[in-house]
Amino acid sequence: MSDENKNENQKDQIKDMGGVYTKNKKMNIYCLSIVGQIEGHTILPSDTKTTKYEHVIPKLVEIEQDDKVDGLLIMLNTVGGDVEAGLAIAEMIASMKKPTVSIVLGGGHSIGVPLAVAARHSLIVPSATMTVHPIRTGGIVIGVHQMFDYLTKVQDRIIDFVERNSKIKGEAFRKIMLETGKIANDVGTILFGEEAVSCGLIDGVGGMSEAIDILYKMKEK
Repeated sequence: MSDENKNENQKDQIKDMGGVYTKNKKMNIYCLSIVGQIEGHTILPSDTKTTKYEHVIPKLVEIEQDDKVDGLLIMLNTVGGDVEAGLAIAEMIASMKKPTVSIVLGGGHSIGVPLAVAARHSLIVPSATMTVHPIRTGGIVIGVHQMFDYLTKVQDRIIDFVERNSKIKGEAFRKIMLETGKIANDVGTILFGEEAVSCGLIDGVGGMSEAIDILYKMKEK
């Protein structure tokens, strides 16, 4: 492939996926951006910045199977979005054998929390925030106990995933999620960089250079 074709391919990757493939003598890394709102089965308005799960999931399969890719760097700046789509992407990342590192930049809110902890090692920059709150639902809600049981089970799935993929205990995460005195007119907690680390949700405070160094060490092991 010519240099011109390579540049065009890189531009297409950034435009379509918010991702880019980088390589050097030490390691070949694919950088994937998860930004804006996680789009599920419903198409969001054209003026909304979205990450589409039907794009990300096949890309993760390609990254896992591509011998030229040694590791995955996930850059997160998301307000959250569709729970099912977000969990699907998170489970895919968590099941990968290749080295994976995530960085929360700006925000990793709502379903962005499981996405952040899905990588083998998670980082957050000091100025970033993460909002942990109970699940939300839109559309028609039938006021019967079966509906509330379903929502509780979905919430339990999120708590279980976070507990399995981070250092925080499930009950501690649930307590943060159901806090009533942290957010005005809402339930939940906003965690800043150091707070997300101290409670065990995120592994460490750091940015791109730290993330790349961790990927190098993972490859060596």
